[in-house]
Amino acid sequence: MAETIIKKINKALDEVKPQLQADGGDLQYVNFDQKTGVLKIELMGHCAHCPMSAITLKEGIEKEVKKAVKEVKKVIAV
Repeated sequence: MAETIIKKINKALDEVKPQLQADGGDLQYVNFDQKTGVLKIELMGHCAHCPMSAITLKEGIEKEVKKAVKEVKKVIAV
């Protein structure tokens, strides 16, 4: 079951990647804790140092992933 959730998460992440890549950034899946619902990702490229990355994380990435994968309760960048 966890494998299916991870596949759904990666599919949702793949949906938001083009917007990040258009601005010189990217992201990578790191880990998902099924008990807490916390998804860890790594922001890369311009996203790693962008002052707007916190907004992108919450209003863009987290919003879309939570909509696509109900098991995800929170997304954090590590």
